[in-house]
Amino acid sequence: MGHDHHHHHGHDHHHHAIELSHVGKALILGIILNLIFVGIEVLAGFYYNSLGLLSDAGHNLSDVAGLLIALLAFKLMQVHPTSHYTYGYKKTTVLAAFVNALILFVAVGVILWESIERFQNPVEVGGLQTAIVAGIGIVINTATALLFLKDKDKDLNIKGAYLHMVADALVSLGVVISGLAILYTDWYWIDTVVSLVIVFVIIGSSWGLFKKSIRLILDGVPEDIDVAEITTKITNTEGVESVHHIHVWALSTTQNALTAHLVVQDESTFEDVAAIKAKVKHLLEHESITHATLEIEKASEHCLETDCEEEKEHKH
Repeated sequence: MGHDHHHHHGHDHHHHAIELSHVGKALILGIILNLIFVGIEVLAGFYYNSLGLLSDAGHNLSDVAGLLIALLAFKLMQVHPTSHYTYGYKKTTVLAAFVNALILFVAVGVILWESIERFQNPVEVGGLQTAIVAGIGIVINTATALLFLKDKDKDLNIKGAYLHMVADALVSLGVVISGLAILYTDWYWIDTVVSLVIVFVIIGSSWGLFKKSIRLILDGVPEDIDVAEITTKITNTEGVESVHHIHVWALSTTQNALTAHLVVQDESTFEDVAAIKAKVKHLLEHESITHATLEIEKASEHCLETDCEEEKEHKH
């Protein structure tokens, strides 16, 4: 694995900005494409009486809202810290992921309600037209999903946007199939069944997003971080006797922070301590923890706090 570290901060920021501008452009493009498509679907849905199309339009509109929220969060993430918000507004990205999941649940409720109505009062549906409009949807959603492919594993919001778009492409595919089936069979209820399947697809993709965002809102340890493993790695660092009071939480959907107390040998000089800190911070960067605050304790001080006579005997 090649490690490519930017230890000069100016460079680091520049590197980040490129990523963000790419993400920002992808989000804006996604919003425009999807708004155009929502317009087409709404008009066609009303004109041809297709609940499949209307529920898909509602769903796509909720995606536009999700993309807008993600974009807003990205813009806020770049705002510099203030004396009131010493971390800046990075955490908005976590709230965005949460709101995004909530919007999807609302969309689900609306579609379910409509579907139940439809089962009671079936309606004629224009099969071919429905299939054509949804076909456009497959193209637009796939194109948008591809915009986020590169960054989807780096950030929860981008992952959310990506999942939405993939789910949408599948949903549009379902609508195409139902449109063609109606064309050949005149079974109008297929339209309703498809909108119910859409509901379950949305619930599936949103539940994970919802759970992860709640975890980060509650300052839980981000999913991809294993505290036990990090503790072991820190303890194995040369010069570190032991480590305690470890806290790991997310500053944003892309940045994590850690605080910990490191116990070092009594003989350690100031230079030793500085070197140990640098080593530990470097190690944490590889674990995707960018902000680390480390408190240093000498072994003898640490023994005042805890009862560690046995520990000493064990060591010597």
